[in-house]
Amino acid sequence: MKTEQHFQHHSNRRPSPSIIKTARPAAYFILLLLTYTLGYLSHHPSTSLPPSPSPPSSVLPPPLPILRFSINTTELNPFRVTTRCADPIRPETVRRTLVDRLFNGTSPFENFPPAHAAAKLRRTTKVKGWGSRGAVFENLIRRVRPRTVVEVGTFLGASAIHMAELTRRLGLETQILCVDDFRGWAGFRDRFNKIPMENGDVLLFYQFLQNVVTFNHTESVLPVPFSSGSTLISFCEWGVFADLIEIDAGHDFLSAWADINRGFRILRPSGVIFGHDYFTAADNKGVRRAVDLFAKVHNLKVNVDGQHWVIYSS
Repeated sequence: MKTEQHFQHHSNRRPSPSIIKTARPAAYFILLLLTYTLGYLSHHPSTSLPPSPSPPSSVLPPPLPILRFSINTTELNPFRVTTRCADPIRPETVRRTLVDRLFNGTSPFENFPPAHAAAKLRRTTKVKGWGSRGAVFENLIRRVRPRTVVEVGTFLGASAIHMAELTRRLGLETQILCVDDFRGWAGFRDRFNKIPMENGDVLLFYQFLQNVVTFNHTESVLPVPFSSGSTLISFCEWGVFADLIEIDAGHDFLSAWADINRGFRILRPSGVIFGHDYFTAADNKGVRRAVDLFAKVHNLKVNVDGQHWVIYSS
C-alpha cells in the first residue's frame, strides 16, 4: 500500500513551468540546426569532386613540342601496296576498250560540240597550264617512246596537247589518256572566270574537248572524266597499263601519295612515272614528301628535271 501510494505520488507530479519555458526554445534551436545541416549537405558539392575549372586565362599555354621520328625499313612495310592488277591488254586495244567501257562505244569527240555549248567555248591556241612545255616531256618521250601515256590531272589539256605534238613529230602511235574529273577546285574561277558556266556546271570538260579539237589531236588524246582514284583502280582491274605516267592532280600529301601509288601499279616494266611541283610553291602542301616517301618504300631514286620529279621503274 505504501508502495502504491508512493507511485501515485510521483506519477501525478507535473513539470514545473520554468522547465517547460527552457525546453521549448532548445527544441526549436535543435530542429533549426538539423534542418540547416541537412540542407547544406544536400546542396553543397562533395569535397571528393574535382574543383571547378578556373576561368580561361588570356595567356595561352605554350604549344606542345613536335615529335619527329626517323623512318626505317621495318616501319615502311605497312605502306607497301601489294594489290595485283589484271594482265595487261595490248596497247593497240586500249582506246577501243575505254571508249566501249566509258562512253558506250561512242567517242566523246563525235558530234562535238553540242548545240547548247558551242557558242560559249573559246577557240584558242594558247592553252593555260603549269610547266606544260618543260623539257622533261621531250626527254622522257624520246627515251621511253611510249605507246600509252596516262596523265593524272589534265585541267585544260596543255601538257597533253604538247605530248601529242611530240609523239606525232617522232612518228609514234601513242594514246594519251587524260584522267581528270574536269570540275576544277573550289574557288578556281577566281583565276579562270572566262571558262563558261551553265546552271552552276562549269564547262571545263567541254573546253578541254574544244582545245583538243583545235589542235587536231582527237585520235591520240582521250579524256577519262572521272576521279583519279576510281579511274586508276579501274585501269588496274581492266589491265590498262602505261609506259609513261604523269602525276599532276591534287598537290596535298594524301592526294599525291594515293595517285603515285595507284599509278605505279599500272606502270609497264621499264616505264617511267613523273610529276610536277617538286620544286615549286605547291610543294608546301606535300608533293615532295609524298614522292620521297614513295621512293624510299620501293628503294627507288628520285631524279629531278626542272620542276619535275622523275622515277624510273628499272
